Amino acid sequence: MGAQDRYDAIIAGAGHNGLTTGCYLAKAGLKVLIVEKNDWIGGAAVSRMLHNGWTYSNCSYVCSLLRREIVRDLELPKYGLQVIPYEGGATFTRDGDYFAYHSDHDALRREIARHSPADVDAYTRFSQTVIRQCRFIRPFLLRNAPDPTSLAPRDLQELLYLVKKTHDLGAREIGETLRFWTVSIGDFLDEHFESDLIKAHLAGSGIIGTGLGVYSPGTAYVLLHHYMGDVDGAIGAWGFARGGMGAISNALGACFNEAGGTIVTGSGVDKFLVEGGKVTGVALENGDTYSAPIVASNMDVKRTFLNHTDAADLPDSFTRAVKRFKIRGSSGKLNIALDALPEFPAAPKGANFLRGDMHCSTSLQELERAYDDWKEGRWSQDPYFDMLIPSQIDPTMAPPGKHMMTVFVQYAPYDLEVDGVRKGENWTDANRKAFADTVFDKIEQCCPDIRSRVVHAEVRTPWDIEREVGLTEGNIFQGELTFDQLLFNRPVPGYANYATPIDGMYLVGSSTHPGGGVMAAPGANAAREILRKAKKGRPMKGYAA
Repeated sequence: MGAQDRYDAIIAGAGHNGLTTGCYLAKAGLKVLIVEKNDWIGGAAVSRMLHNGWTYSNCSYVCSLLRREIVRDLELPKYGLQVIPYEGGATFTRDGDYFAYHSDHDALRREIARHSPADVDAYTRFSQTVIRQCRFIRPFLLRNAPDPTSLAPRDLQELLYLVKKTHDLGAREIGETLRFWTVSIGDFLDEHFESDLIKAHLAGSGIIGTGLGVYSPGTAYVLLHHYMGDVDGAIGAWGFARGGMGAISNALGACFNEAGGTIVTGSGVDKFLVEGGKVTGVALENGDTYSAPIVASNMDVKRTFLNHTDAADLPDSFTRAVKRFKIRGSSGKLNIALDALPEFPAAPKGANFLRGDMHCSTSLQELERAYDDWKEGRWSQDPYFDMLIPSQIDPTMAPPGKHMMTVFVQYAPYDLEVDGVRKGENWTDANRKAFADTVFDKIEQCCPDIRSRVVHAEVRTPWDIEREVGLTEGNIFQGELTFDQLLFNRPVPGYANYATPIDGMYLVGSSTHPGGGVMAAPGANAAREILRKAKKGRPMKGYAA
């Protein structure tokens, strides 16, 4: 191992959080290396041309959660990042009707009244509740989660901040907040709305990427997690990164490179190297080793400590807690190349809501039955999907006159049951095709000519996502977003500050606070903690004190 193999900090995994951490550390003057198992960067935020002429956002597919503070800090637009908002969306029924979700307030009220006059004011109350919760939680996204058992000054400071913010809510709102974080999205919507169709449209955000059903406690918070982002200052708005989600990772990579960072692709971490309770570097699968006094893992907590860390270097209680952490695969994905824009007979020609997210599930009961299939180890026979055609807004995704469609599907199990046996290897090509056919059957309810438009389709199961991206069970959040796995409990009580039982080793991915999605907050928060501790210790070579 030569001098060139020694760094101030090494980051395992070039997903967007790992890249974010790398950017902040490199900008602070550290000599930073990022190692990545794939031949490309981005993790789940990637753009890949898997069919000639078409670019797929083949894992994550829409942008909203990315924190504007981080975009501003790292000047990501300078490196090509452009987020284009889309307006509205729709849920189609089997009988040729639809519910259109408009970004225009008055248009939305008229559409709600078309289905249920009583739900017009109910939607106002629903929106006010969700926005209040968003405003409460958003200040915590770029702060450490305090450890309530710690007497450390920083934990006490963060705990006081939490207490003050909570106290400012008032007694009634505190009760409502605690209830909101633990109630099911189904119960929450049933309390507000009469229309089954409106409830079904809104419920999707409570189950996407989650191994829970609409009546499972905690799914109202999952909806909040999807609503807490913004595009151009509009809370809850969504948009497309021009060029696909890989544009976010590419901008972060360019920022990191300009700050002097190094990225090595093509081989993942085989083992984190530890001596005397301190991390010393990483050994890669190809046999290369690199040393550093700081090592950060962008992998999820289970993959980091159960697959790539010697158990002898960890306390037994910590390992047991990691094993209890819930990471369940529940989502599939179809990326589709289309030779033309498909027809939507129920929609007015040129309707703007066709440029947003589209669904075909019309009741909470239908969504709960889809979850029942998943619990039995089957893909849902009547699935929920979140379908978009981003090439309508971003024409760079497909050749002229052609289109790209992305379909996110609930539910698909990681361990598919076949002949009474559940395992990921049961996802054979035949079963992938059968899964895709089930999804296309559902799409045909709103888009009857879809199959005739398909030029190419990539089918991704949770097992496929795990193998390519490295997300345990293909879970897009690196761990369920339930109340028992949030704040100071994420990922393990006592270790919510991005540190680990191994001195100098950190977690920077979505297994940590504040959770998953292309948010970059875990990576930025972890970088702040790493730099704070580096300043307290002996100055390192390359570190700008």
